[in-house]
Amino acid sequence: MTAAEARAYVLAQGRARGVAVELVTETGRELTVRAHDRRIEQLTQAVRGGIGVRVVAGGRVGYGYTEELSPEALDWMLREAVENAGLQTDTAGFLPAGTATPRVDLVGTGLSASLETKVQTALGFEGTLREDRRVKQILIASYAEREWDVHVASTEGADGSYRQGAAGLMASVVMRDGTSLKQGWDDAWAADVRALDPGRTALEFTERTGRLLGARRLATGRYSAYFEPKAFAALVAAFIPMWSGKAVAERKSPLAGRLGDAIAAPLVTIVDDPTLPEGLASRPVDSEGTPAARTVLVEGGVLRAYLTNSETAARLGVPNTGHAFRGYRGTLGVAPSNLFLAPGPGVALRDGVVITELAGVHAGTNTGEFSVQALGLRVEDGAVAYPVEEFAVAGNFLRLLREITAVGDRLRWDYGFRLAYGMPMVEVRELSFAGA
Repeated sequence: MTAAEARAYVLAQGRARGVAVELVTETGRELTVRAHDRRIEQLTQAVRGGIGVRVVAGGRVGYGYTEELSPEALDWMLREAVENAGLQTDTAGFLPAGTATPRVDLVGTGLSASLETKVQTALGFEGTLREDRRVKQILIASYAEREWDVHVASTEGADGSYRQGAAGLMASVVMRDGTSLKQGWDDAWAADVRALDPGRTALEFTERTGRLLGARRLATGRYSAYFEPKAFAALVAAFIPMWSGKAVAERKSPLAGRLGDAIAAPLVTIVDDPTLPEGLASRPVDSEGTPAARTVLVEGGVLRAYLTNSETAARLGVPNTGHAFRGYRGTLGVAPSNLFLAPGPGVALRDGVVITELAGVHAGTNTGEFSVQALGLRVEDGAVAYPVEEFAVAGNFLRLLREITAVGDRLRWDYGFRLAYGMPMVEVRELSFAGA
C-alpha cells in the first residue's frame, strides 16, 4: 500500500469499528557527509518512517504504530490501539474537530543541490577549519541535512500535510595555544543548502573556540551576565516545559495560574511562530491537524499563553494554541516550533562575564533552579579582558527573566530535532558565579 492508501484504509476501519481515529504518517530522510584530512571519510543516507494511530473509544485513548503498510500490519496496529484504550481508566479523551488544509512544501528546492555539491561543501568546510594553525585535531567536520514529510488525518475531518527540512554544517575541533587546550562544538543551519557558507562558517567556529584559549579561573562572586545567543538558547530549551499545558494543568509548573502576571522584565517578549516563511521548524498544522498560528507566550514581560493541544486547552479552559506534537511512534504532547526572544535595542558590554557556553544543562524544570558549568569571557571597562573557565553559574530561571536589563538586536537560530530557537544576546543584571 501507499501511505495515502494506508491512511484511507485505517480511517475506514476505524469508522467501521465505531472508534475515532487520528493518524500521523511520517517519512524522515537524513544525509550526512563527513570529511577528514581533506577527503570524505563517511557518507550515510537513511530513510525511515511509518504510521501511528491514536484512537478514542468510549472516551479512552490508545496508541499503536507500524512501519509496514500492509493490511495485516494496519489491522494489528488498530487492534492494538483499541485494546490499549480499553486498559485506560480516564474516559475524558476526545479527538478535536478538524478541517482540511492545503499541503505545504516548506523545502522546495532548498535541499536539491547535487550530491557532489554537498560533498564539496563538506570538504571545503573541513579544509578551512585546518587552515587555523591552532587547530590540532578535527573530531567532526560534516555537512548534514534532515527532511521530514508529515501527514495528519482523522475521522473528525483533519487532513493536512507538509514537507519540512534543513541543511547544516557541524564541527568539533581541538585547539591549542601553548599549554592551553580547548575542545569546541558548533553547528549552523539554513533552510537552503545555497545559504550555507562553509568558509565563513569554519572561520566563525574556530574564532569562537580559539578566543577561549588561555582562559583563567574566574573568582567566585556575583557578576552581571551577558548570555550569548547559543548559551541562552540552551537555557530556554531546558525550561520551555514550564509552558506545557499538561504541566500547568497538573500544577507541576511554576507558571500555573499566572496568565496575565508579569513574570519577566518589560524588555522580554517570547514568541513561537510556526508560520515564519523561512523558519527552520515551520509547519502549517500540528500533530492533531490544528492550523498553525503565531503564539505570544510572554509579551512585554507579561505571561500571555501556554503551549497547548486540544486536550490540555480543554482542561485549562483556554484557546488551543495548536502545539500538539507526536511522532508516529509517540503519544500526544506539546512542542514549540520556531521559538524566539524578540530582539531589542542592543547590548553594550560594561563589566561582568560573557557566558559563551553552558555544559550539561540539566535544569529543574519544576522549580526553575539551575546550576551549570560554563565557559566565558571576563569583561572589564566595556571590553573583553580575558577568557575564563572552571566556574558554574547558578540561579532561578524566572528570576533571571525578571533581571534582564538589555536584549540584543539580532537573532541567532539554533536547530535541533524539528524545532528551532532564535535568541539574541541577553544582559542579566546579576547572577551568582562559583569559581576559584
